[in-house]
Amino acid sequence: MSDVHPTSIVAPGARLGAGVRIGPFCTIGPQVELGEACELVSHVVVAGRTSIGARAKIYPFASLGQAPQDLKYRGEDSGLSVGDDCIIREGVTINTGTAGGGMETRLGARCVLLAYSHVGHDSTIGDDVILSNNVMVAGHVRIGDFAVLSGGVGVHQFSRIGAHAFIGGLSGLEGDLIPFGLALGNRAQLAGLNLIGLRRRNFSRETIAALQGAYRILFADGGVMRDRVDLAAEKFGADANVSEMIAFLRASGDRPICRPPRAAADA
Repeated sequence: MSDVHPTSIVAPGARLGAGVRIGPFCTIGPQVELGEACELVSHVVVAGRTSIGARAKIYPFASLGQAPQDLKYRGEDSGLSVGDDCIIREGVTINTGTAGGGMETRLGARCVLLAYSHVGHDSTIGDDVILSNNVMVAGHVRIGDFAVLSGGVGVHQFSRIGAHAFIGGLSGLEGDLIPFGLALGNRAQLAGLNLIGLRRRNFSRETIAALQGAYRILFADGGVMRDRVDLAAEKFGADANVSEMIAFLRASGDRPICRPPRAAADA
């Protein structure tokens, strides 16, 4: 029930769902699983222990599931998981995981990865994420749902990016970006909340006001961040989205928090 072009190679053991279409000159490895109605346009390589969700569309010269670009990798049987309804454009590369990072790289549902973007080993990408052209996501990065990374963005390994965050084009993010945050520049600095994104996704006025109030407390000059986090939680924590931001800041991360340019360092 699959349509495979005669110039493509599908290794024995690969599992193809109903209605899969594989165009010319594709190579599918023996541990690959393609969900129903997937389409590989042409010249696509899917290797390793890789699972692609239903109705994904993958464009020419994308390479998914190759070994991680990590010198510590020793050939362990790590994997890659891609969710349903993803669009993966030309030249995209996504590597499998490593033993030191959980053994799997994960991409959620309905993500759009534009041309020549890269997702490194052991990274976890949420649902409905957009990576624009030439975005470079290093290993062990965590990106929340609905985040948008504009063209040419580079993300340092082990960084966290919260849900609904937005990073402007050509930015270099070295730390953790709060949920709903807007970051710009090289190196990227926090420039406020992603208000355009919040309005486009129909967040209520009350929620946006609560997020703005919490933001003003969290990134005020002076004081200690943990005290500002407690104050923001006390004043605005009844809002679920503020609670998400507070939880993000309270969670331990390997990278510093991305802050506004004039924010003072913690005492």
